[in-house]
Amino acid sequence: MTQKTILRALAGERLPTPPVWMMRQAGRYLPEYRATRAQAGDFLSLCYNPDLAAEVTLQPIRRYGFDAAILFADILLIPQALGLDLWFATGEGPRLSTITHADQVAALKPVDAIHETLSPIYETVRILARELPRETTLIGFAGAPWTVATYMIAGRGTPDQGPAHAFKAADRAAFTALIDRVTEATIAYLSAQIEAGAEVVKLFDSWAGSLKGQDFDDFALEPARRIIAALKAKHPDTPIIAFPREAGPRYAGFARAVGADCVALDNSVSADWAAAEVQKDGCVQGNLDPRHLVTGGEALATETRRIVQAFSNGPHIFNLGHGITPDADPDNVHRMLEAVRD
Repeated sequence: MTQKTILRALAGERLPTPPVWMMRQAGRYLPEYRATRAQAGDFLSLCYNPDLAAEVTLQPIRRYGFDAAILFADILLIPQALGLDLWFATGEGPRLSTITHADQVAALKPVDAIHETLSPIYETVRILARELPRETTLIGFAGAPWTVATYMIAGRGTPDQGPAHAFKAADRAAFTALIDRVTEATIAYLSAQIEAGAEVVKLFDSWAGSLKGQDFDDFALEPARRIIAALKAKHPDTPIIAFPREAGPRYAGFARAVGADCVALDNSVSADWAAAEVQKDGCVQGNLDPRHLVTGGEALATETRRIVQAFSNGPHIFNLGHGITPDADPDNVHRMLEAVRD
């Protein structure tokens, strides 16, 4: 059987047409997603209901024929599995009980206890491995330790990750211990996803860009390296995508430094720069500005073709620079796919 296109790109093959999927492709911009989420009752109930989570994962595949499906879950399930309270406030996003001192880090559950909470996620993966079209790659994922830790410390998303930076400055040893615990939990979580049927896994470091200098090395690069090394030791044939969002110049060399098969790029860097500085180390993924899926028009098609052309001399997976937004027009996704594939 011919290998799936995304696996070929991740192995370093330059393809005449790049494979394509979208971050948050199962989401509120789709009416069928909104209906299923209403059926589930709330966001967390949807995450932990394997049949419904599999259904929303499959919806954009049926509608658009993407080359990959990404597991429907949330990066904050690991903090919950480690013992924090997690809830979603309507219109305000996630809320967590907070970690503010070393004793609370020490009191987190041991890593081997996370699977009790996360077992429904693995069942979702098993369902998808059975039900996805044979040509569609199944991607699992987790949040990277720094990004997850910022939520655990602040109890919510913050514009500048200030509480996490303050904790790091006040007690670097305790902060490092928190990063270590999340790192080990992430290894266990992603390994279980792979064992359940995920063919690729992705590490989302959504707030990597707020780390500078040595902090970037210690808390973005090094945890990613540890996670990837551990996963590669156990699952050597599973490709791994790293996404240190807003890393800017630190995207260059990141894949090589952490052992990733691909680096996903946000839309703050130009495709031409990334083709020269990042793609030389292997596959890149990205990086259309999600706003084009709101505004549409000829600019959407033009920018899509420009990105495809910029990365055409090496392995590339077409994607957005960040997740599709709830106000995106579903018809614009069709227009984007036509521009990628024409």
